[in-house]
Amino acid sequence: MLLPVETAVAQGATSGSMLISAARAATLKLTNQREAANPHAPVLITGGEPFDLRIARPITDPALDLGNPFKGPFKAIELDWREQATAAMELARIAGILPAFLVDPVDAGEPEPVAAADLEQWSDTHKLRIATRARLPVSASEDAEIVAFRSADDMREHVALVIGKQSSDHTPLVRLHSECLTGDIFSSLKCDCGPQLDAALHAMADEAAQGGWGVLLYLRQEGRGIGLINKLRAYRLQDQGFDTVDANRRLGLPDEARDFPVAARMLELLGVRAIRLMTNNPAKVTALETSGVTISERVPHKLPDNPHNARYLATKRDRSGHLL
Repeated sequence: MLLPVETAVAQGATSGSMLISAARAATLKLTNQREAANPHAPVLITGGEPFDLRIARPITDPALDLGNPFKGPFKAIELDWREQATAAMELARIAGILPAFLVDPVDAGEPEPVAAADLEQWSDTHKLRIATRARLPVSASEDAEIVAFRSADDMREHVALVIGKQSSDHTPLVRLHSECLTGDIFSSLKCDCGPQLDAALHAMADEAAQGGWGVLLYLRQEGRGIGLINKLRAYRLQDQGFDTVDANRRLGLPDEARDFPVAARMLELLGVRAIRLMTNNPAKVTALETSGVTISERVPHKLPDNPHNARYLATKRDRSGHLL
């Protein structure tokens, strides 16, 4: 049985071992690292005394590192239930919590067992369906339609904004835009998400004015798939000097966790087979092509930086392979 450290409310729960990610284990300078090539891989650790919530939380959350610099000693031990442990890491990411668990905790009530099969069912994109659609005039174009998608097993409601008249005579201009509350709503200067969203809609409106059309897929995958709370935790680490990639890894989370097959399924439901993809990220091209979408053209989508996001964009270019 596994009890997420972050969501634990049981008083007095203790455990002789903890499950953390390889990236977090590396931060703790454990020497027995068999999974260094996969920062999100599960690692089972034990310590000199049982883990209670007071001890476990500073191990879990790197935001507490400066106030708790001395931890351990710990030891990475053999993990013979890797499939369940890997599923637990992924379920933590989906839930937007830190990937750290007390293993078989004492006095913790009855934690639910982790089933890898449940994760496979949740990840089945074929369960995604069009829930509803409606005309939606927007500032970029009065000729727009919003289409909402939902799966019975997943309450995230992805949407597509179709601008212009859908036609098989023209290959649509398509943009995959992952939800960004801070950028899209609050106009954060730490990223380029808000300006990218606005520029993409206007580019599609220009396409529509020339007889073409466009589709903006708005994916509910905040923080590149790690969730809003963990994204803000990463921001806090960035203020300490870490770049985007290292901040995510110190949290024990992947620096790229978006589910691009969901976007491919949305296009399939819209009847779109070939697209002109508006992106600077070659990984998006590869992911969609792997999922059966034909990319006839990659359309660059570069915008000016500012003093607050220059390092973020440089990290995209230098560490994530974006063509900037």
